[in-house]
Amino acid sequence: MPDAVSPDPSPYDAVLLLSFGGPEKPEDVLPFLQNVTRGRGIPDERLEEVGEHYNGFGGKSPINDQNRELLAALRASFDELGLNLPIYWGNRNWAPYLTDTLREMTADGVRRAVVIVTSAYPSYSGCRQYRENLADATAAVEGAPVIDKLRHYGNHPAFVGSFVESTAEALSRLPAGSAITYVTHSIPTAMNDTSGPDGNGYLSWHQAVAAEISAELERRTGVERRTDLVYCSRSGPPQVPWLEPDVNDHLEALVADGVPGVAVVPIGFVSDHMEVIYDLDTEAAATAGRLHLPMARAATPGTDPRFVTMLRDLVLERAAAERGEEPPRPCVGRLGPGWDNCRPDCCPPLRRPAVPTAKESA
Repeated sequence: MPDAVSPDPSPYDAVLLLSFGGPEKPEDVLPFLQNVTRGRGIPDERLEEVGEHYNGFGGKSPINDQNRELLAALRASFDELGLNLPIYWGNRNWAPYLTDTLREMTADGVRRAVVIVTSAYPSYSGCRQYRENLADATAAVEGAPVIDKLRHYGNHPAFVGSFVESTAEALSRLPAGSAITYVTHSIPTAMNDTSGPDGNGYLSWHQAVAAEISAELERRTGVERRTDLVYCSRSGPPQVPWLEPDVNDHLEALVADGVPGVAVVPIGFVSDHMEVIYDLDTEAAATAGRLHLPMARAATPGTDPRFVTMLRDLVLERAAAERGEEPPRPCVGRLGPGWDNCRPDCCPPLRRPAVPTAKESA
């Protein structure tokens, strides 16, 4: 942690880890998918098709276990500094549900907390939707604590550095001249157009992060490689434009261009949850195998000590800012650090007016 950041967590008396959630046994899968898609009119028959992805892994998503591991790592990191803040955990779409966690926090006497969201980039689904869920849960719990959300951290040097190391390791398993393919979750192009305070935030942040990883690897090795940003996990009706190309189509294009191998780097994800182990480790790996294209997948940050320490430092950074101080805000690349409070017009939903959320800036 930079010496300039005080290990003082005030005004916060708790930390909340907020994540997407996932099923933990086969009978959870359909109810979980119903939660995720509520209000979209998707028939159960289609959800059952999607549920087959989970059945290949015992009907369980790894995300909740990954959150438990992250909680334990955060607790250990906080204890290193003597930070006695309790750390709570809530999910948007499965137990432990966010509203239940806020009830627990309220009963424990928590008055003000800072929330770590397991999404590193600006977009409706990656930011405002979490803030709307927080606003709804807070309204449902009498006496609920005030909660502030950490800034976006995709371009934090520790987040980028974790991917630099895992990408280098993946490349070490591939033939000389292999390409780097950065992957993130696809979203509708209209959602990207309005993401961030000035639009195009989702795409521009990913492009900037990919550029920093590539530049550092080139600086270390002197090797210039082909790099691309592609997408996975597209859903929704086919007539609605989403960010492209799909990772599987991109692998076909690499082979057509004579690329000898590819490191697949999931920069859009903080841990190896379903979009990584199914979309990349299963589907994309099968495509690469069919094409006889050597492929190595870089690890996500998960509980990498750099990532865990970064989250701890961001909590202390935000605490200092709330006390009126001007803490250092580490970041790399051309975009500058993420913002603490979102504008009311930042990352609006596509099909309805934006719901006001706490601490939006004018």
